[in-house]
Amino acid sequence: MRKILLTTALTLIAGAASAADKVVVVTSFPKDLTDPFKAAFEAANPAYELEVVSRNTNASVSYLQETRGANTTDLFWASAPDAFEVLKAEGLLAAVDVAAEGIPDSVGGYPINDPAGMYFGFAASGYGIMYNTRYVEANNLPIAKEWEDLMRPEYNGHVAMSSPSRSGTTHLTVETVLQGDGWDAGWAKWKWISGNMSTVTERSFGVPDAVNSGSTGFGIVIDFFGLASKASGFPVELVYPSLTAIVPANIGVIENAPNAEGAKAFVEYVLSPEGQQVLLNPAIMRLPVNPAAYETAPEGFPNPFTPEFAPGAIAFDVDLSGSRYTLVNALFDVMITYRMDDLRAAVAAVQQAEAAQEGKDNAEAKALIAEARALVEALPITEAEASDPSFAGVFQISRDKPDVEVVGRQAEVEQAWDAFAVANYAKAKELADQAAAMN
Repeated sequence: MRKILLTTALTLIAGAASAADKVVVVTSFPKDLTDPFKAAFEAANPAYELEVVSRNTNASVSYLQETRGANTTDLFWASAPDAFEVLKAEGLLAAVDVAAEGIPDSVGGYPINDPAGMYFGFAASGYGIMYNTRYVEANNLPIAKEWEDLMRPEYNGHVAMSSPSRSGTTHLTVETVLQGDGWDAGWAKWKWISGNMSTVTERSFGVPDAVNSGSTGFGIVIDFFGLASKASGFPVELVYPSLTAIVPANIGVIENAPNAEGAKAFVEYVLSPEGQQVLLNPAIMRLPVNPAAYETAPEGFPNPFTPEFAPGAIAFDVDLSGSRYTLVNALFDVMITYRMDDLRAAVAAVQQAEAAQEGKDNAEAKALIAEARALVEALPITEAEASDPSFAGVFQISRDKPDVEVVGRQAEVEQAWDAFAVANYAKAKELADQAAAMN
């Protein structure tokens, strides 16, 4: 009898556990962030079980587009607001009225929530440079505080970055510089920085991993990577360049979510005072959107609601970014990610030529170097062309996975871009080598 009662009790317990309503969230965030939130949410809401599906931002968007006819996802949770704008434009997000107190309308002049209530900012993000202090000392390198610093020859081989087609946060960083400096100057800056790179990682967290381990000295990251690494004891620091943007990381409920009530409960939890405190977990270290949360933040923790935080931050244009999202990612991949060896060779040749001609007054050599620089910086497309919806609309295929095949008109355009880049980088190297050999 006792055995029967015990079996029955265990069955009831198992049944109760399985009765918890599952809430499915697709996210680009690492387990260091999702695990603490999952544990805290389930403890506060025992009726729900959070299931986390991990995909990078672009892969998440593609997945939600592909499964819209038989949706099994309740929530999308990621940093990039332009990715949410893409989903919103395609009718893949639901308008939800959530309860949240103490959260202002904007941070750094940027709206925290979507005006239509289709996604909500839960953390603020800045973009910057993290560096390994031991690596910097061992290699006798100055500390890079501005994007321009990373263009200098002394940083050659000491910089890491992820691809914007694989990382929504990297896309935001690329767009910030393009918007802040302008199309031509912004791309020129990214090319000279990229020519100094030791690696372009497939996922955004590959960059802090490389800096933490000392595999490279400097990493271009969203701020929480640097803040969390420092809080975890790694010998790293983070700096915000003058040119940055303060943009919310977001969460939104998917249209026709299987568990809309559970999804809403999770959104309300991450926006609650308790949920905002989870962001200060040493493994997370993201900037809360509720100013009251900073009362318990560690000493020296950045506060985006203070005047001294990133005073030069630009007003990020999410509509502009969203309108050319896939085009910008494709252009970066064609000119930089997949032509890294050619770009590195051209940039190194220019740097060596400039070093060889330093202090000399050889007009011909200077002209060759100037021509080589112009070839490195040349673009196959103008900003006006990139802003033309009919042309930007050609770019529908995102390289969010290694085996993605680009076809059709997009493939034709990218092949032309590639030929342009290869020829220019080769000619730039040739001219720079000539200049370096001159007396």
